[in-house]
Order: sequence, then C-alpha cells, then structure tokens
Amino acid sequence: MIELDQFKQRLASHKNSMTEVRDSLDVAAKKARIEELEREMEAPDFWADAQVSTNKMKELKSMKDDVLIIDKLEDLYKEIEDYIELGNEEEDQEIVDTVGLLIEEFESDLETLRMKTLLSGEYDSDSAIVTLHSGAGGVEACDWVQMLYRMYSRWASDAGFSVEELDYQEGDEAGIKSVTFQVNGENAYGYLKSEKGIHRLVRISPFNAQGKRQTSFASCDVMPDIEEDVDVEIKDEDIRIDTYRSSGAGGQHINKTSSAIRITHFPTGIVVTCQNERSQFQNKDKAMQMLKTKLLLLKQEENAAKASGIRGEVSDIGWGNQIRSYVLQPYTMVKDLRTGEESGNADAVLDGKLTPFMNAYLKWLSLGCPDRGATAED
Repeated sequence: MIELDQFKQRLASHKNSMTEVRDSLDVAAKKARIEELEREMEAPDFWADAQVSTNKMKELKSMKDDVLIIDKLEDLYKEIEDYIELGNEEEDQEIVDTVGLLIEEFESDLETLRMKTLLSGEYDSDSAIVTLHSGAGGVEACDWVQMLYRMYSRWASDAGFSVEELDYQEGDEAGIKSVTFQVNGENAYGYLKSEKGIHRLVRISPFNAQGKRQTSFASCDVMPDIEEDVDVEIKDEDIRIDTYRSSGAGGQHINKTSSAIRITHFPTGIVVTCQNERSQFQNKDKAMQMLKTKLLLLKQEENAAKASGIRGEVSDIGWGNQIRSYVLQPYTMVKDLRTGEESGNADAVLDGKLTPFMNAYLKWLSLGCPDRGATAED
C-alpha cells in the first residue's frame, strides 16, 4: 500500500537520529553505572550519609529514566516495522491508521530525547528559581507579570514539575509587581534558562477606557536551585538584611508576621527575597542560598567574559532589550527574537505551550547562538 510505503520511508529517515541519540546518552555506560549504584544500595551502610545517599538515588532514577525511554523508543520502532509488514500483507486501512498514530508518537518521543541530549550544562539538571518583575507600562506591566506567572505555572504542570512560590508582591492596582517561584524537577533549569530576559506584550489595554493599544514589559530572571552548599564568601558589611510582612495570593503557607526576608548585596546590587518558608530563619537560609548562587553564577560569567551567559538579566526593562514579543493586537503572534521561532497561536503559548520555544533555544545554543538579525521592532 502506498501509505505504508511512505510511512516506511518516514520511519527509516529517523534511524540515524535514533542511533545518534543513543550514542549521545551513552546508554551502555549508564547501564553499567545503574548496576554499580544498585550494588552500592545493597550495602548496610548505604544510608549512613543521607545527603550522599539521596543524591545517588536521584542519579539512579535519572539514568533509569534515560535507559527506559531509549529502550521504549527502539521497541516502538520495531513495533511500527511489524505493523507495516502486517498492513502490507492484509491491506487493512485500520492498520494504516494505527501506523500513522504510532509514527507520530515515535517522532514526538524522539524529539523529546534529542532535546534532553542538549541539556548538558553544569546546572541544567537542577530545579529552577524564576523571578518576574514588572517593567515599563505601569498597571499594564503588573498585569503582564501575572499573565507570565500563569503561563509558566501551566507549562510546569504540563511538564510534570511542581511550583513553589517563594515571594509575591501584589501590584498597586492590579496584577503582580514581582514574584519569585521555584520549579522543582529534573532539568527544570535546563529548559527554563531559555526564558531569561525581557518579555514584551502588545495588546488593546483592558485598563484603558479608550481601548488604545498598549505595550508592556516584564523581566524574567532564572537561576538553578543548587542544593549543595555554595562555597561563596559573603562579608557581613556587604549585605543588608530586612524583614517585612509576607504578602501573597493567600493560602495557609503564608505567614502574616514579619517573617519575610530581603537581602541586599551592596557590591553587586543583587537583591533576593523569600517569604514562603514557615519561619524567619528558614526564609533567611533560603534567601542566603539564592544570593550565594547568584554570586557564583556572576563570577562564572565574569571568568567566561559572558555577562549574560547564564543569568541573562537586563537592567533596563523596556524598549530594545526584549528577547520575545507577544502580540495580541492587531494580529496574534509570539516571536522569539534570538532564535526566530514563532507561533501564530498566542493564546496557546500563554496557556503554557512553550516547549517549541524552549527546544528552539536549546538548538540555537548548540549552534553557537548565531545572529538572526532580529530587531526591537520585530
């Protein structure tokens, strides 16, 4: 059957990619490491050091997941080949339809695995801490931050990650001035690092009685949640620690006493905040860990002479600095100005369908960040 012949060619075209992915993941080495870790787990003193044991358990799970998905992919490839052979023998349209669905599933899984091979940065496997700040646009910008917070929360939920709110500052009239939240799960930082920078929104203002088109800006800063203690020296005279009353969207986890912590680092101007933990001491510990991580990343950037290589933070949240534009009027389009990736379905993107943009960014990084020639007007 012609359709099955086309499916066979389409399937065969992915064979080299599948081999490359398997080699990149070094499946043989992973299987050997899995056996080694499982032997270590059988030792009576395995849990003597809880932190080391927990890290090894996480490593074991990650490696098993990698091996499982590549094995599943190879089994699916063989299953599709068998279906194609059966379909040619029986000339059954139902089998043709099944093959079409299986190939789509195979291609989706292969693309997911290919993207995982690009998550090779030092902190890519870590959870991520994301901070959104409103910029130019007043109440519009605060509303834009709330839209972005919803977008990232939905993406995280769809991707199987959990979201933990660390700090929340409401807007004066509506929306959110700033919010810091943690996205927990393997490779959360590897994907979310694509979001660092300025995000621009163009739409008809819901806050303007004249219905004028409004441009708003918000910044997104992303850093990894490095679990181990970060070896960074911070002098007491270089910081100021302020306490303030927690505020947020509600919920019993918000302590309404003055337990929230803000730490300002004078030499760099970095400010970190945390209000989610149950006590002032826990908030202080979390905020200090965040500050140490930011200082570590900043030092690495300086050493690598890449001021925006990891954090991607831009000081001026306004015109000319955006990484992505979201246009809702007079047409709908979301366009990333670094990679050229775009979508005409802005509603879907704002509902969390960010994976194509994240994948495009990972590919762009792997190619050495070629200049697309995008401008602020794009």
